[in-house]
Amino acid sequence: MRSAAVVGTGLIGTSIALALRARGVTTYLIDADPQAARTAAELGAGVAGRPREPVELAVIAVPPQQVAVALKEHQTKRLADDFTDAASVKESPQREAARAGCDLTRFVGGHPMGGRELSGPLAARDDLFQGRPWVLTPSPQTRARTVERAGELAELCGARPVVMAHAEHDRAVALTSHAPHLVSSLLAARLLHGDQSQLGLAGQGLQDVTRLAGGDVGLWTDILGSNAAAVADILAEFADDVHLVVDALRGLGAVREPEQRRTHTDRLSAALTRGVQGRARIPARGTGARGLSTAYATAPRGV
Repeated sequence: MRSAAVVGTGLIGTSIALALRARGVTTYLIDADPQAARTAAELGAGVAGRPREPVELAVIAVPPQQVAVALKEHQTKRLADDFTDAASVKESPQREAARAGCDLTRFVGGHPMGGRELSGPLAARDDLFQGRPWVLTPSPQTRARTVERAGELAELCGARPVVMAHAEHDRAVALTSHAPHLVSSLLAARLLHGDQSQLGLAGQGLQDVTRLAGGDVGLWTDILGSNAAAVADILAEFADDVHLVVDALRGLGAVREPEQRRTHTDRLSAALTRGVQGRARIPARGTGARGLSTAYATAPRGV
């Protein structure tokens, strides 16, 4: 790949552009806020402004509900031969792109699985996606060359391309990203009810579990709203677990008879054990996508 464009110079878009520039790809930066594009350019992410001729690949790095509109605009303006996006929801942007009349043969959904709780171009890093999965969601209309270019983009950014269906992706990120963010935010909101003497006892554990709550509210409202049903399903199951634990704790606080306490203690212990078992299933960083990368190499890519 010799040339690319990034539409949207926030954390993700600027990080992609920085990685491309580090690999010698001529990269153009476009943003609805020209100052954001200029800031990214000053960081060495590329050239602020549109190219004179179509580039090989354009990355639409905007929130999910803006993808279809941006894709239609820049396909109409012939920004690039091929297009992908970087939104963390795939099914609804694909559906809206079809409704908008976008050229789906030259578009493949993409989602680099890397991020930070910070936002904006100044938070960007050229190694943000190193060793991470980068999901591609081709539709039946997507041509093979478009998928290949998006796969090359992922590899230039140090990531491992992974092919998934749109709905499969959205269910996966509801479990591994979107619901955890919301749980972190809800727990952090409880701190509004604590006085300063209590908060003064906070340690690293509280910092760890509430880190995600520092994310951009507008962006996460867009993300969660775009994947609402899948996230709601995960949270409903989580709420059932919370109710079981609350009942166990209430029981332990109310009863003194050993046999009754044993029942509540066993339920609490079982909940903690399931947590240990679930955490143990998280792949070590850099290893989780290896099996799926093979699927990328062998999967049919469009028509």
